[in-house]
Amino acid sequence: MQMAEEVPLMRLERVAKTFPNGLIALRGVDLEIVRGKVYGLLGANGAGKSTLIKILSGALPASGGRIVWRGSPVQWSSPKEANQMGVATIHQHIPLIPTLSVLENVFLGDGGRWRCDASLRTRFMDICERAQYRLDPDCVVSDLSIGQRQMVAIFQALGTGAELIVMDEPTASLATEEREVVYRIVRRLSRVENKAILFVSHFLDEVMALTDCVTILRDGEVVTRADTNDLDEGLIAEAIAGRQLVALERAPQKRNLGAPVVLEVRNLASPGKLAPVSLKLAAGDVVGIAGLLGSGRSELLHAIFGDDADATGVVKVCGKAIRRSAMAAVKAGIALVPEDRMEQGLVPGFEIWRNTTLPALEGVSWQRWLPRREHEYERGYEAIRRLKIKAPSPDSIVTELSGGNAQKVTIAKWLFSDVKVFLLDEPTAGIDIGARTDILLLVRELAAAGNAVIIVSSEFEELLAVSQRILVMRDGRCIAERAADATSEHELILLASGQSANASKAQPHAAQPTMSEQP
Repeated sequence: MQMAEEVPLMRLERVAKTFPNGLIALRGVDLEIVRGKVYGLLGANGAGKSTLIKILSGALPASGGRIVWRGSPVQWSSPKEANQMGVATIHQHIPLIPTLSVLENVFLGDGGRWRCDASLRTRFMDICERAQYRLDPDCVVSDLSIGQRQMVAIFQALGTGAELIVMDEPTASLATEEREVVYRIVRRLSRVENKAILFVSHFLDEVMALTDCVTILRDGEVVTRADTNDLDEGLIAEAIAGRQLVALERAPQKRNLGAPVVLEVRNLASPGKLAPVSLKLAAGDVVGIAGLLGSGRSELLHAIFGDDADATGVVKVCGKAIRRSAMAAVKAGIALVPEDRMEQGLVPGFEIWRNTTLPALEGVSWQRWLPRREHEYERGYEAIRRLKIKAPSPDSIVTELSGGNAQKVTIAKWLFSDVKVFLLDEPTAGIDIGARTDILLLVRELAAAGNAVIIVSSEFEELLAVSQRILVMRDGRCIAERAADATSEHELILLASGQSANASKAQPHAAQPTMSEQP
């Protein structure tokens, strides 16, 4: 007698998402999830992973398609509803309440602080036993390390009894020993407790070790769906990379060996975040920083900029050491375009002209102290013209702009100051190909004008397009340096993911010849 096939726990059928501003995030994604398996969900920044997770966990409605849960179509109106039905999501940015204890956070859905009785403590100890990891239930979450907070989030998911657990980059901020704990939990949940796991990660080694199946998204579409045993790191790297940057070809990038040194960094480090890094940039240099989430790439830029109070080491601009503060960095000629533009790069309630003139009000002020609005307006118009910002006027509020145009304002505000060093953290993240190309062309213009530029990007092809050399970071350390014309996107993905560069050489489908890792 033939046994009936198991009904999938969840099935996504042609799920699509188009946002009000016209951005198409998903273009009809199919995905089938059964109990007892670990599914890898991979893709570059902007591929649609986060949007897909938000839809299947109830945080966003789909624009098209449907979700089938336990054989029946569902339309969840909130994450709470999805959670009550058996879907738990461990988000990349950990949504804990820092003023509550570990126990209160783990059982927030059970009433939090008002029901911390003996039964909850018994359940908490059971979770600790299942995970083989100990946390103090009475410790306040704000006193925990990032890795411990991630474990609290995992405990939250385990405490719900969910049948499908979505893990969005659960190991990105963890140390090696904490990652091993997560791996052990994932294996137990799938093999022993028959849970389904959707595991999002950029680390190819853990994807190969943990998952049973892999789905790879690119530009909102599924480009690869296969059993993990049928893949290797090289094939995954190529599927992730694709060729998204079609409008900007790689140009020859030659260093001017006679140019003066603009930026010198010597033994710059930050405890627990950044191992000592030293580098020099001459006028006209563009250095790319390749690395995955949690690799230390953003931490390096913030340490150079002086807004990491724990950082040690020396930063010099044009031969002069600067104090460890953001104000001193700005005065010395360092500009930072942060990854989170709305939280750190712009004042959301301000117009384009106000945001554009903030770093250099002296230049538009009467006798350098009283701002003159007509001059600020002129600068706003100049920013719109120079960066091709799509806005009716400088009076447009930056929150009303598209992501790409808001990012241009973030960069524009530094163009009217005496900046010598530009630190660009994911300047093209989440923006369309046209705006992305405009920004990358601007990077070339800044370098041609004699500025030094350090650029971080998850899109390694962008780094290859604008940089002369690329530093690869992992776990807070610079693990490799490559000349941009002597490496490939394929090799950079392997290096950043913890794979040997020799692995990329061994693959006949590699896009370009690669270099061996230096001892």
